[in-house]
Parts: sequence; structure tokens; C-alpha cells
Amino acid sequence: MLKQELTQRQLQKLSPAQIQVIKMLELPTIELEQRINQEIEENIALEEGHDDSEDTHDEEIYDDMEGETTDNDFDDFNFDEYISDDDVPDYATRQHNSSPDDKHEDIPFTVGTTFHEFLTEQLRLMPLDEHQRQISDFIIGNIDDEGYLRRPVESIVDDLEFHENIHTSDQEVASMLQRIQQLDPPGVGARDLKECLLLQLQRQKENPDAKLATDILSNYFDDFSNRHFDRITQRLAITDEQMRQAIKLITHLNPKPGNAWGANIYENNKSIIIPDFIVTDEDGEIVVALNNANIPELRVNKEYSDMLVGMQQAKGKITQQQRKTISYIKQRIDSARWFIDAIRQRNETLIRTMTAIVRFQHDFFVDGDESCLKPMILKDIADLTGYDISTISRVSNSKYVQTEFGVFPLKHFFSESMTNESGEEISTRQIKKALVELIDSEDKRHPLNDDKIVELMKADGFQIARRTVAKYRDQLGIPVARLRKQV
Repeated sequence: MLKQELTQRQLQKLSPAQIQVIKMLELPTIELEQRINQEIEENIALEEGHDDSEDTHDEEIYDDMEGETTDNDFDDFNFDEYISDDDVPDYATRQHNSSPDDKHEDIPFTVGTTFHEFLTEQLRLMPLDEHQRQISDFIIGNIDDEGYLRRPVESIVDDLEFHENIHTSDQEVASMLQRIQQLDPPGVGARDLKECLLLQLQRQKENPDAKLATDILSNYFDDFSNRHFDRITQRLAITDEQMRQAIKLITHLNPKPGNAWGANIYENNKSIIIPDFIVTDEDGEIVVALNNANIPELRVNKEYSDMLVGMQQAKGKITQQQRKTISYIKQRIDSARWFIDAIRQRNETLIRTMTAIVRFQHDFFVDGDESCLKPMILKDIADLTGYDISTISRVSNSKYVQTEFGVFPLKHFFSESMTNESGEEISTRQIKKALVELIDSEDKRHPLNDDKIVELMKADGFQIARRTVAKYRDQLGIPVARLRKQV
């Protein structure tokens, strides 16, 4: 049964200005610069330049207009009717239903020969008839970006028959694949890692170690993958030095030949890190500054604010068209002021947060010694700054700081804590550093397993469990002992 009833609820609603500040906090410097340029293009009331007007005359006039409901000259026009306390959504003045706060990302593109076009161009130099060329083109189209043909020959034969109406056989497709495997880069068209490495070794016949490396991969690939080098040495009756040379040759082969081509194509699209903060040591005092060298100063366009003032001071009643003009100009000025205030609040929040981080990790910013980094979580900085934890999280996300010891992401300074045997809290980063040093100094012929690492770490005062060692080792990208073994 349906019924109607009245209820009262308290809701917390963020204003557009507050939402704008939150979005600004998340932007790193390079994206903030793009966002400002976008806003300048879209808002006629916003422009670059320093606001050098010391008096608040224009602001007072503007505020008077905002609160005015009746006037001798404007007795039939109520500004609040058009610009109320409720924030006017920006899409109201646009022909499309999108907000300037929407995040727009440009998709990078390059002009040049793609990996598959490169293979096709080489194929054109081979003496093939039209039938063979169609089969070869289809095979190249099935090669992935890493340079591998992941599909079985039988599936390619079926696809050629049903989709391209090309009748062929397994033997013919395999023969054309062998020709494609002769193309550059070496190893292209391989169906698995083993075949990829063997194809590359075939082109190094002049290398005296190539024959042994080929024998190892052909007959003992699983043992080699699992680093059972002693077993291979015994079965082939070779010396440790011969094994080392074969390993060196194999490990210098390219396991993903297609990626090498892609790296050259998209080299110019690599991300460039621009620090958001600059921390310097000036005569023993740590100074924090924002990296705003390319961020322009902003101000409200005086031409439009003067226009609004002029309309207020005009004699006689205003027309319907003037009402629309006043509404539009005031909304644009509101938006410009919100945006400028959002930038100001962003800068204040960032500086305050970074200053708190520097104060907390003062010893590191003085000496640059990572062992000086204290355990620090988001709540620690939130307590120092008075901000919410979510605000600290937004500030630390995707932000970098330039110090005298290098450029670091802000997340680098946050870490959990553990207690050593003396009851002192130490950073997990310090434990990871000790773990790396321990593994770096191990005998690579007999690497340390996790149980042994636990014993040695406890001897150094780090009370740590075996599963924690395994977790930290995985986070550091360090393989298990078996895979770290060397001849």
C-alpha cells in the first residue's frame, strides 16, 4: 500500500566551490597548468595577470549588487531572482551539458610506421605469389604487440578458410610462418618463449657460445627456467665457466621482441615527472616552496566587472535582454572568483601538508639518509595539519617533491611501523632496506631462503615473521632463493 508522509533529514551537501577545491588538490602541477589554461579559455571573466588593485571598491559594489532587491533605477529587477544563494550550475550558460570541472585527457598519438606495418614492408621484399602473400598478411595480423603468435596453426587455417575464403593447409601456413620468423626484429613470430630465444640464437652462429646455449634451451629449458644449473652442468659435462658464458648469452636475448620496436615508437610519450614541491636547506633552515614557476597568476577581468557596475548605475528600467546579460556576467564572475579561491586554498593546503611532512621527517631532509625516515601514516600528518585524512591522501597522491637528495613521490615518506626487540618503533622502509642489503651480500651460489633471512634479521634486532619476509621480498621484486641462484 502506497502512502505519503513528511520527514525531516539533515544532509551534508558540498557546494560547487568545495568540490572545485577537492578536485584541485588531486591535480599535480603539470595537470593544474593545463586545467588553468582550459578555464581561461572557457571563462571570459578570468584572465592572467596580477590583481594589483589594493582597494576593495569594485568588490564592495559587486557585493552590494548581489544583496540588492529594490532600487530606484532597478525597482522591477531583482538580482537574487537570477543569481540566488543556490549556486548556478555552469552548464546553464553552455550549449552542451558538460562542466569545466570534468576531467578531459588528451590521448597521445604518434605518426610513423607501426610494428605490423614494419613487418609487412619487409614481407613485400620476399618473392611471394598473391596466395602466399594473403596467408602471410593474415599471420602478421595475428602477431601481438610483444611479437608472439599466440594462436595455433590449425586455428589460422580454419580462419583463412571461413573468414577469408582462402583454402590452405597446416604445412603451408607453417612454411609461411617460418619465413615471417626470418624478419626483424629477431624472434618475431615465435609461439612461446623457448622458440623466441632459439630463433635469436640462430642468428648468432658466429658466437662460440651460441651452440651450447642452443643445446641448453632445446633440451633443458625447464631446468634452465628453474635455475637448476648444477644439473645441466653435470648432464652436459661442461665447466662452470662454460655454463656462465651460456647463461650470459641467453639472458641478453630479448624475450619480447615486439616491445623493443614499441619503445622506439612511443619514446616521446613517456611521462615526465615535474615536482610539485621544492625543499631546500638554507643555512640550516628547511624551506618548503611550491613549484609554481609555470602557473600564471589569475584575476577577474576588470572589463566585465566594470560592465556590471555600469549596468547598475544606468538610469531607467532594464530590459529583458539586459537581465540575461547581467545574469550571465555575474555567473561568469562568480565562477572566476570560485576558481581563483580554489587555487589559493589548494596552495595553502599543499604548503601546510608538505611543511608538516618535512617537520615530521626533518632528519631525512637534512641528511638524505633513508634510515632516518620515521614510521609515518596519513593520520600523523592529519593530526599536525588539522585536515581530514582524506585530504592528506589527496595531497600525497601523484605528487612529487624535489630535494637536495633527489626527487621523491610524497608516498615515499609514508610507511607503517614495527617494533624491534628493544621495544623501539622502526619504519618498515628501514626493514626493507636491511632486507635488500642482506640479499645483496649473500653468496649467490647458495642464496638465502626465507627461513634463513628471518634468523639473520632477528639477529640484527628485527622481529619479523617468515610470511612478512616473503611479502616484503615480493614488494621489492626480489625472487625466491632458487631463482636467485647463480653458477
